[in-house]
Amino acid sequence: MTVVAKLKVKAGQEDALIAGMRKMIAHVKANEPNTKTYVLYRSSKDPSQFLVYEVYADQAAFATHGGSDAMREFFTLAGTLLDGRAEIEMYEEVDGKH
Repeated sequence: MTVVAKLKVKAGQEDALIAGMRKMIAHVKANEPNTKTYVLYRSSKDPSQFLVYEVYADQAAFATHGGSDAMREFFTLAGTLLDGRAEIEMYEEVDGKH
């Protein structure tokens, strides 16, 4: 399962989002072995636009991530930083399935 989240932050809040995401990434690396990829990207055109690219081994790994204290803490932070709602899209792999 792959998740793509687009985050637009309020002007001047970019560094706060990056700091919060670095904390989340560290949590994922240390505690979520079934999260295969968890990467933050920043738009080269709009410095207030971010994308989080996430790949999970399965639905259970995604549920573990979503239910973590670290995720709840990040959502609390994001609620003060985001300019609008996050756009979240979920994808399932096609090529590797038989």
